[in-house]
Amino acid sequence: MATQGAEVIKIERPGHGDPSRLLGPFPEGSQDPENSALYLSLNCSKKSITLDLKKAAGKNIFLDMLGWADVVVENYEPRVMASLGLGYDTLRDLKPELVMTSISNFGQTGPYRDYSAREINLYALGGLMYITGDPDREPLHMGVRLAQYGAGQNGFVGTMSALWHKDSTGQGQQVDVAISEYLSTILENALSQYSYTGSNFRRTGNRGYGRAAWGPYPCKDGYVGVIAGPDHKWPQVAELMKIGALTNPKFDDRGGRGENADELDALILPWLKQHGKREIFEKAQDMGLAFAYVASPEDILGWEHLRERDYFAKMLHPVAGELEYPVGPYKARGFEWELKPAPTLGQHNQEVYGKLLGLSKTDLVRLREMGAI
Repeated sequence: MATQGAEVIKIERPGHGDPSRLLGPFPEGSQDPENSALYLSLNCSKKSITLDLKKAAGKNIFLDMLGWADVVVENYEPRVMASLGLGYDTLRDLKPELVMTSISNFGQTGPYRDYSAREINLYALGGLMYITGDPDREPLHMGVRLAQYGAGQNGFVGTMSALWHKDSTGQGQQVDVAISEYLSTILENALSQYSYTGSNFRRTGNRGYGRAAWGPYPCKDGYVGVIAGPDHKWPQVAELMKIGALTNPKFDDRGGRGENADELDALILPWLKQHGKREIFEKAQDMGLAFAYVASPEDILGWEHLRERDYFAKMLHPVAGELEYPVGPYKARGFEWELKPAPTLGQHNQEVYGKLLGLSKTDLVRLREMGAI
């Protein structure tokens, strides 16, 4: 929202800030909370103020800011905002048109409402862990915070829908986002398979959906994604690799390749290991085959395709220095992303409290001495 032009004020705990400031990674072993790559990447174009909502003065300032805000986004445990006297019912009485987006592990209702979770718990409970990994090994967890980033996307969409509703009716609402539910929405056909047939989806490892010559394979300098489909494209695979045995009719369709998967792997692996991932990818694509390769961070940053599309932009942060950022998830004519460096802790206290709320410098000194800001 901030990079699309919304004025977003991030409320952080005085003296500590957002927990992501402490998570890193940090450059050259530094533990400076202004240098956390995670924080810097997630908070572009926002404004930072420090405010202690547990103090009466801090709560009053928050309520004063409510008159300015269209949306309040919070990701505490469901009990927290109500315990502070700032729950949705209270805020709605003060401002009926307010949109409040609440993002929590399991949502605002239900028997798991107050349960704690980390990414690995959410990945397991959301069902994705059950279908990820090799069939004869333990389930696996992806190496990224997929549940939390996906829930952020759901929060964005839900908030925009609530704003459209407010524009047409004048009434706000609470958007209830459960992080755990995001993963259940991307289970592909695992849920429908069980619903229709009563059978559970099995982990298939790198042989996606039981297919052969389908998935990541080792090559000369990494891994390349082989996609042997649709069936009418199989002759091009044989032509690409120049392996005569691949023209055997038993490999012509998906079922035959699956039945003879070990033999097929034994045929293609030596060729793959003799060629580089970019070479395989580009030659296959020139033949209309949907191959890919497993790109490293170095590959992404050096990819000429992204460079030509101006996917990255450089920004100068007052503490972290000059860094490159992805600009935005899409391009639109007549629209430019407003990309600015992530704020330092409390960077906008004077601007927000002074210009927005009309507090004087003396007021700010007094509030700082009280620990409210």
